[in-house]
Amino acid sequence: MGKFRGWHIVAGIAAMVLTGILGTAMGLNNTATFMSSCVAFVAVSMWMDSRISRRRRETARETAREAARRDAARQSGAELTLDPDSHKQDGLGH
Repeated sequence: MGKFRGWHIVAGIAAMVLTGILGTAMGLNNTATFMSSCVAFVAVSMWMDSRISRRRRETARETAREAARRDAARQSGAELTLDPDSHKQDGLGH
């Protein structure tokens, strides 16, 4: 079935419902409540979509950087480690 890609729609619908409840509680007529709910739906779904896209772009960039680092380490013959003292263990320290 894959990953669910409709979170921006779900957030927009939630904003639409909340705006409808608030509009009714404020005493707006049905037309004004519906129009404000539609505006809230579009605004929230577009904002959420941009946030999701930005996060996916940053994750893809980070993954590409890590892959490039691993490839460079393999080509140079050195093992990429997170240990700051690893050069001392290999006998390469000064």
